[in-house]
This record gives sequence, structure tokens and C-alpha cells, in this order.
Amino acid sequence: MEMLSFLDWSFYGNPLRSWGLALLVLVLAYLGGRLLLRLVAGRAEAVASRIGTELPALLGGLLRKTHGFVVGVFALWVASTVLTLPVPIPERLRTLVVVAFLVQTALWATEVVNFVLTRYRERQVEEDPGAATAVGALGFLARVGLWSLFALLILDNLGVQITALIAGMGVGGIAVALALQNVLGDLFGSLSIVFDRPFVIGDFIIVDDLMGTVEYVGLKTTRIRSLSGEQLVFSNSDLLSSRVRNFKRMDERRVLFHFGVTYDTGYDRLKEIPSIVEGLVEADDNARFDRCHFQEYGDSALVFETVYFMLVPDFNAFMDSQEKINLELYRIFGEKGIEFAFPTRTVHLEWAGPAPAEPRLAPESRSA
Repeated sequence: MEMLSFLDWSFYGNPLRSWGLALLVLVLAYLGGRLLLRLVAGRAEAVASRIGTELPALLGGLLRKTHGFVVGVFALWVASTVLTLPVPIPERLRTLVVVAFLVQTALWATEVVNFVLTRYRERQVEEDPGAATAVGALGFLARVGLWSLFALLILDNLGVQITALIAGMGVGGIAVALALQNVLGDLFGSLSIVFDRPFVIGDFIIVDDLMGTVEYVGLKTTRIRSLSGEQLVFSNSDLLSSRVRNFKRMDERRVLFHFGVTYDTGYDRLKEIPSIVEGLVEADDNARFDRCHFQEYGDSALVFETVYFMLVPDFNAFMDSQEKINLELYRIFGEKGIEFAFPTRTVHLEWAGPAPAEPRLAPESRSA
């Protein structure tokens, strides 16, 4: 009898037996919720491995990453339904459930964004290196927008007047924009690089007198690895205001070079030189001949100018072709007796004074 009377003892309008039942429901709901999430996640992953698709695997990963606190809040709300509680408490519990659900939904949405962008980058990075740059910036913007939206929804459910808050954020945003205009300039410069793509990671560019390969495009800076090995860091706004030469986008490389032969080269040999050079250039599979002309009479050489195009933009390929042309030109000129000119100077001396007197012969000596 005493035990029964103790269980009938009331707390917040509910007997202890009701509180005990609520505690049991809380534990069972929590454990059941966690177990159900694990079972559904395992089933989804098994389906994904069997049919070879990524969507069930994504669902299983999301369920496994469901926070235990969220499950606990839902279990607490279920347990509260067996009790008779004062009016404010059930309403606050419902608000807590909604807030917990919104937070968990935001976490799920963030995982989905990361999953989609990562898969997109993996598929596109070989065909388009700019995907690595675009995905990073788009992921950042998507996460900022996503959490901003859910933050407003959470505040609205907590009773905050978000209309006035948004208006205040707009006024404050203007002040922040004025104070951080340099940072925002770099941020928008990053977005311009991402969407307009004047260059992407892996491109070889020249900015003013600095050159190198693009390694990283961030929200504020772009980093370039120079030919000498050091890393060059440019702010995005300064980089976009400069003249950028992108050699990776070059379809063909125009090559201009000169050489000179000596003035004693015969007329027939001079006429033969352009055809010799044309044959050497056309023999290279990566080169396309344009022209070769006897350009001018130099100070110490008869100067020829040659123009050809490399069909591949690679600098090492250009140097290989130019070396082969130079070696063959040297060999053929040697066989034909054509000499390359080098700086020479002939000095003519002329006497501007009176003619020297004729030397007098010494008188013959006579014997006495």
C-alpha cells in the first residue's frame, strides 16, 4: 500500500508512474531511433553496392551522420506525449524539435552539396582543370547561402522578427562592405576568375614581368609557381586589373629567327637558302613553314629572316624543333660551302699628309 501511494505521488501534475513510463518511452524511442537509422543506412549501402549507383550510398551516409542529439530531442518529445504538462512546456518542446530538425536538415544539405560538387570535380577535372577552381568557390557560396537560409528559419521559429533583422543586416552590410571593400574586391575577383576563367589551375601565365604556372585560386589570392621555383602570390583584384598572357590557351606558337651569311656568298647560293630553310621546317611534324626572306644588308652579314609556326604550344617541343633546324642548317651550309657571318670590321688606312721624301743614297766611298 505504501508503494502504491508513493507511485501516486504527483510531480508537475503527473504521478511518478507516469514519469517512469515517460522515461521508459524516452529510452526506447532513442534506442529504437538509432537502431532504425542504422538498419536503413545499412540497407541503403547494400543496395548501392549491388546495383552500383551512388544515390543509395549517399542516403546511407546521411543517415549514419544523423546527430544523436537530434534523435534524443525527438525521443524527448515522444516521451512528453504520455504526460500532462503545463501549457508552455509542450510548445517549447515542439519548437526545440523543429529547431533540431532544421539544424540536422542543414547538415544533411551540406553533405549533399559536398557530395555533388566532389563528384562533379572528379568527372570534369581531367577534361577541364578549371573545375577544381570553380568547385571550391561554388561550394563556399552554396554553404554560406544554405546556412544563412536555415539560420533565418531557425530564428523565425524562435520568435525573432526576421523582417527587422534582415533590414538591419542590410544597413549593417553596407557599412561592412565599405570597411572591407578591398577584401570584397578580392572576393568578387575570385568569382570573376571562377566564372569567366581567364586562366585555370595548371595554366602557364605571364603577369607584367612575372611568369609561372597557376597552382591555386583562392577567395583572396591566386598563387603561381615561377620558373625559378618560388611561389608568387597575387591578390585577385590586382591580377584581374593586369594584362595576363595565358600561354596554355595558345593553339600555335609563332617563331621568328634570323641568321646571317658572309658577303662573299655567291648569288646562286643566296637564292637557294630560302628553299633550304623551307625544307628543314617542313620536315618537322610539329612545324608549319610560313616564309624565309633575304631581309637586309647588315653591317657584317647578309641577313635572312624566317617565320614558322609550331603546331603544339609546348615550349620544350619548340626548343627541340628549333635545335633540330639549327643543326641541320649548320650541316647543309657546311656541305655547300656557305659560311655564317660573324661581326667583322675591315680598317683601311690612308695617309693624309705630304708624300715622304725619297731616301738619298749614301755616296760611294773612294779609296785615296
